[in-house]
Amino acid sequence: MTDNRNILRIDASARKTGSSSRAMTDALVERLAPDNIVTRDLAVALPFVTENWVGANFTDEGERSDAQKAELAVSDTLVAELFAADILVIGTPIYNFGIPAALKAWIDMVARARKTFQYIANGPEGLLTGKKAYILVASGGTAIGSEIDFATGYLRHVLGFIGITDVTFIAADQQMVKGEAAVETALQEIAIT
Repeated sequence: MTDNRNILRIDASARKTGSSSRAMTDALVERLAPDNIVTRDLAVALPFVTENWVGANFTDEGERSDAQKAELAVSDTLVAELFAADILVIGTPIYNFGIPAALKAWIDMVARARKTFQYIANGPEGLLTGKKAYILVASGGTAIGSEIDFATGYLRHVLGFIGITDVTFIAADQQMVKGEAAVETALQEIAIT
């Protein structure tokens, strides 16, 4: 099903076992059968943006000190992974109506002015165009697309901001209400993707 596609897989669930979002992500990656896959497990913490990070980021690349380059090293790696990917697959739960802090930390590391977006006369322009994203979302009680779902709209917006506008959501939502049927429905949708 691929033509030399490279996938960047992001797992945002704190749970390593029993995670619906990880199970859905496993199924989709298997279905896509990529030529190459890079996996970024956010259960292993990323650094948060700090004052030193911001200072380094706003210093022109050619003028950065060794300390500033070291400050941005993780971010540079994450950005390089995004540029190398043809397809982005993010598996995430909804925690308290939004995305996990670990996924927000990843976003903060990759949404970088002059790297993944730039400002032009008409406003911001994303620099990661021509990519496809799949977002696999699991929730206990939040209905995807409802007024209390602050995760999916945010993810669609921030990905679009960096240039990834072809985004598909597959959800196993309201599992506390729907039970295993929510996951089964999502897996059936993955099977025909």
